[in-house]
Amino acid sequence: MARVTEAQVRGALAAAAPRAAISGVSVRGGNVGFAIEIDPGAREAMEPVRRACEDAVRALPGVTSASAVLTAEARPGRESAQPARPPGAGVAAVGSVVAVASGKGGVGKSTVAVNLALGLAALGRRAGLLDADVYGPSQPRLLGAEGKPESTDGKVIQPIRSHGVPCMSMGFLIDEETPAIWRGPMVQSALRQMLDDVAWGELDVLVVDMPPGTGDAQLTMAQQARLAGAVIVSTPQDLALLDARKGLNMFRRVDVPVLGIVENMSLYVCPECGHEAHIFGHGGARATAARMGVEFLGEVPLHGEIREASDAGAPVVASAPASPNARAFLAIAGRVLDRLRRDGGKPAPRIVVQQEARPDTG
Repeated sequence: MARVTEAQVRGALAAAAPRAAISGVSVRGGNVGFAIEIDPGAREAMEPVRRACEDAVRALPGVTSASAVLTAEARPGRESAQPARPPGAGVAAVGSVVAVASGKGGVGKSTVAVNLALGLAALGRRAGLLDADVYGPSQPRLLGAEGKPESTDGKVIQPIRSHGVPCMSMGFLIDEETPAIWRGPMVQSALRQMLDDVAWGELDVLVVDMPPGTGDAQLTMAQQARLAGAVIVSTPQDLALLDARKGLNMFRRVDVPVLGIVENMSLYVCPECGHEAHIFGHGGARATAARMGVEFLGEVPLHGEIREASDAGAPVVASAPASPNARAFLAIAGRVLDRLRRDGGKPAPRIVVQQEARPDTG
C-alpha cells in the first residue's frame, strides 16, 4: 500500500478548499487528522467545507481514514455567535463529570485517571474517560487503544471503547509523536468538541484526565463540562504538594467541589526483601488534605507492576484486578462514589468569566 505524506495531504486540502486555514496536520499510518481554523460563529456554515476536506484526503492512495476538526479563535472586537449545539450537549446524559487534575506534570495523574475510570466500571458503574490533555494525550497508550473515532452523520463522533470503557482523546486523531502546536483558543475549541460532539450516551460518571496546571484548558472544562467535582493527584514531595494546593484552590475559585486528594508514588516496596522506602517522602498528601479541609482518598504505591501494565496498555485494574495495586485504585474509586453520593452528583453552577481580548500575535 502506498504511504501517504504530509505534502500530499496539504496538496489535496489546497485543491479542495484553497482558502481554508489548515493546521495540525498529522499522518499516522493511513490515518490522517488536521484542523481547520474558522471564524467564531461560522461552524455550521463551514461544516460542508470540513466534509469536503475529509473526502479529498480520504481519496488519496494509502489513506484509510481522515478526520478534521473545526477550531474557532475569537478575534479582538468580534462577538462570538452561539454554538450550533448547546454547551455540554454531549454530556447531557452523564450523571457526574469528575476531573482528575494536578498542579504539575509527572505525578502520575493520567495513570490515576485511567485506573479510576476502570475502577468505577469494576464497581458496576457506567464510566467513560475523556483525555483533555490536548498537548500531551496519554490515554490511547495507557488503554492500548487504537483507531480513529467514527461519525455516522458527520456531526456526532462515536468514542473509542477499550476495556469496556468509552474514551475520547486527541491522541486518536494525531500521531503520538506529533506536537499539537495550537494557540489557546484552538485548544478550547477542541475541548468543547470532545464534550459536545461525542456520543457519550448515558454514563454514571465521566472521568476527565485534565492537563497539568491552572490555565485555559482547566477554565474551559470548568465552564463547559459542569464538573461535579475534582480529584487532585500529587506525590508526597513538598514541591508537588505546593502545586497541588494551587490546583485545588483554582477549582474552589470556580466553584467546583474538590472530592479529595490522592497520594501517588506514596512508597516503594522492594520486591526482593520487602523493605519500604519513602522515596518522595510520605504522608504529605494526607497532611495537605487535612490542612485544606478536603478528604484524603488514598495512597498508591510506586510499583513496577503499575508502570509495566500502563506501558502495555493494560491498566492494573483491568489486567490484575485482584492485586494489591488494583485494590488501592478500587478503594479510591469507592471513596469517590461515596463523595458523589453525599453531594448528589450535582454539577457546579455554570460560571461566566470575562476575559480581555488579546491582540493576535501569531
